[in-house]
Amino acid sequence: MTDSIDNETLCKGRFLSLISQNGWEFASRVGSTGVVAIIACTNDDEVLLVEQFRPPVGKTVIEIPAGLAGDIAGSESEAFAEAARRELLEETGYSAASMRELQTGPSSAGLTDELITFFEATDLTQVDEGGGDESEAITVHKISRANLRDWLTQQAASGKLIDPKIAAALWMAGK
Repeated sequence: MTDSIDNETLCKGRFLSLISQNGWEFASRVGSTGVVAIIACTNDDEVLLVEQFRPPVGKTVIEIPAGLAGDIAGSESEAFAEAARRELLEETGYSAASMRELQTGPSSAGLTDELITFFEATDLTQVDEGGGDESEAITVHKISRANLRDWLTQQAASGKLIDPKIAAALWMAGK
């Protein structure tokens, strides 16, 4: 490893840049300060999951609610916990009385410099239908934690992809 960092932007799009750093190419998100991901369980021990089509993989993916922090004009310094609250409400229609930060780590350390900060949302209240913003078509699922493994297996058998961040977030939250 060299001591000097030589960054070169190879390509910059609306959402991503392709960077070369001392010969290593990676993607870097444009216009955000990070990613938040939320494991949200109701008082009835149900896990909130979201489903949406993801163009990069060409399939529908079952995920925990997640989104960008600092990506809204005028809110570039948005606190990650506030971004997590906003994303949970936007995607699922639930607000959380408590938002506990669990851990921060890379999403794919060989591909991107993006870091994900995981939160556990508790004391949930449904205030809306959710479904995302005008650019998203999100389906919300409320699944009993006791039946979660079987439900996810069924979803995978139907051709949907299951984001492994579900298992990671449950583990981080001690569920």
